[in-house]
Amino acid sequence: MASQFYMRQFTGSRIARLFSSSSTLPQNSNVKVCVVGAGAAGFYTAQQILKAPNTQVDIYESLPVPFGLVRYGVAPDHPEVKNCINTFTAVAKNPRCRYYGNVKLGSDVTFKQFRDAYHAIVLTYGADNERTLGVPGENLKYVLSARQFVNWYNGHPSRIITEDINFDADHCAIVGHGNVALDVARILLAPIDKLKTTDITEEALDALSRSRIKRVSLIGRRGPLQVAFTIKEFRELVKLEGVGSLLDANDFVGIDTSKMQRPRKRLTELMLQTLERNVSAASPAASKVWDLKFLRSPLEFLGDQSNKERVVSIRLAVNRLEDERAVPTGIEETLPTGLAIKSVGYSSSCPDNDIPFDARRGIIENDAGRVRGLPGVYCSGWVKTGPIGVIVSTMNGSFETGANLLDDLTNGVIDSVSPRGGSELIVHQILKSKGVRHVSFEQWEKIAAFETEMGSKKHKSADKVLSVDQMLKIAFS
Repeated sequence: MASQFYMRQFTGSRIARLFSSSSTLPQNSNVKVCVVGAGAAGFYTAQQILKAPNTQVDIYESLPVPFGLVRYGVAPDHPEVKNCINTFTAVAKNPRCRYYGNVKLGSDVTFKQFRDAYHAIVLTYGADNERTLGVPGENLKYVLSARQFVNWYNGHPSRIITEDINFDADHCAIVGHGNVALDVARILLAPIDKLKTTDITEEALDALSRSRIKRVSLIGRRGPLQVAFTIKEFRELVKLEGVGSLLDANDFVGIDTSKMQRPRKRLTELMLQTLERNVSAASPAASKVWDLKFLRSPLEFLGDQSNKERVVSIRLAVNRLEDERAVPTGIEETLPTGLAIKSVGYSSSCPDNDIPFDARRGIIENDAGRVRGLPGVYCSGWVKTGPIGVIVSTMNGSFETGANLLDDLTNGVIDSVSPRGGSELIVHQILKSKGVRHVSFEQWEKIAAFETEMGSKKHKSADKVLSVDQMLKIAFS
């Protein structure tokens, strides 16, 4: 929270300084800025840019609906995390901001066309792909990525089908010790009544209610002091009603919390407390159980002898730590499982070859949000930093990008004088010539109202529209 406060203070004073100085933009200027991607990064960056007078911000999104991972990444039992949507809505309703959904960078509009139409462009299209482990068997049936599973229960239009998930298994192995891994475990193990009133899809709710999964193992390549999950998410898993936990005391031998910094100390102490009250699924107090496996790395996903296309176990390397690095010991284990979910991170891609993209790092080449070699081009969010951090991290990074863009406007780095066609060129000429119909923010609100109405009939916060075709049908009705 301290970092959030200081970033707001820094950004606010910086913007105030920009527009109280003699180098402010000419009063007759009309600076047209394009933001490509309507997730948290896009809206937070737009919010900062709109603080400058005479700026017009157009936000483009590939889906008809906005909000990116806030809509499709946040777990359904975390509605409080989605409160930032109120801020994004206020940004979209600013008279100098417009939203254009159902517009794809690369296929509908090229990067060059956006550059030619606007004085400045901010790329905030996020990370739509997942990282792979690069081990044999990753393509076996019932081996999924966390992104696929999250998209499934959150109702993303490109989600997998329920039949791709083995709910007849009694065990699920999750590879990863981050917050997304804990989200996945919690959704698999949570009492179904805990999910019924959320915006989880009806399809997911039905499948989870019939699930036979009784145990979930979370596998990490390093030790308890290197886990990436935070105390809030871990506490939620610990407190799940009717769900036990099994930690191995050997993993915590010699751990001293006295000199740890407060966040790590609190998390480690909670793990130690959880260890002391281990409750197995055999206990009357728990019908399901989860466990943390440390110092283990997947080597191979193994198929059944009779059906080699279906995962039945994972071959694991046993590691040791050397300077906090996981080093194989040469010892191996085999963990039987009927469902494996890889939660090892997201990755960005490059939808247009004219964007200077670092494929190895999975980011657009940039310096503090300024895209290298392209004046007037910026980036925010995970295409800027890689898929790290939470929404507050994205907000702070987006404020930085927005402030740098405004610096460049006042310092003449961006040509704000030459006329630009803006949305008149993109929407009314390029998209119209291709027969692409865009969705306005008002039309998105029609979709949202429909989802809320359908949800209220089922005593849910919302019942999401699941296909792009249905979204467009409602938007244009």
